[in-house]
Amino acid sequence: MKPRLLDLFCGAGGAAMGYSRAGVEVVGVDINPQPNYPFEFIQGDALDPAWVSYSDRGEVFDAIHASPPCQRYSSMSNCRPGLSETYPDLVGPVRGLLEATGLPYVIENVPRSPVRPDLILCGCMFGMRSRRPRWFESNIGLGVAPLHSHGSPAFNPQNVKGRKRIREEFGAGDPDKMWRKDVGVEWMTRAEGRESIPPAYTEFIGTQLLTFLDSLSGAAE
Repeated sequence: MKPRLLDLFCGAGGAAMGYSRAGVEVVGVDINPQPNYPFEFIQGDALDPAWVSYSDRGEVFDAIHASPPCQRYSSMSNCRPGLSETYPDLVGPVRGLLEATGLPYVIENVPRSPVRPDLILCGCMFGMRSRRPRWFESNIGLGVAPLHSHGSPAFNPQNVKGRKRIREEFGAGDPDKMWRKDVGVEWMTRAEGRESIPPAYTEFIGTQLLTFLDSLSGAAE
C-alpha cells in the first residue's frame, strides 16, 4: 500500500503530481474549487485544525505537504510599499498545525518567506529553463540539492523579454503554454501554472520522504 499524503493549499496540483510520481498517494485540500486537480480533492479550509487532526475525519495520512499562499512574501508584492501587508501571514500558523500532528511534513514557499530554507530548489537543477526558486522546510532530512548552473537565460512569460526568448527558441505560439510545458504543468491554465510548484521538486522530495517512511516501518518491525 502506498503512503498517503495530505496536500494542503493544493491549488491545481503541481506539488501533488511530483509526490505521485515518487510513489505517494495524494489527497488535496483547498478552499477554492480546483477542477484541474489530478487526484482526490476535497474543498475546505486548509487551516481547519480538523484536517491535520486526521483521525477526526476517519482519514489516515502518513505525511503532510503545505503550500500557504505566497503573496505576502513575493518579490512582486514587496516592490510596492504596503502591498505585502494586505495579504495574510500564514506560514507560522501552518507550521504550528503541522508540528502538532507529529507527522512528517514539508512546507513550501518563495525565497525570503518565513519558511526555514532546509532545502532550496531551482528549475535548472532539473533541466528546466524556468528558474522558479522555492524554499522547503521539513521536520525530516531533505538531503542535498542537485548541482545547478544559471548559464542559460531563464524563461519567463510574464515579461516582454521572457516571451521573446521563448518564441526565439521554440518558434511562434503561446509563450505561456510553452513555459508550462517546460515546468511540467501542461494540464493547468495560465493562471494556475503561474502559481504552481514544478512537479520535479516534489518528486525529488517525495523519494526522500518514502525512504524516511520506510525507515520508520523497519524500526517498528
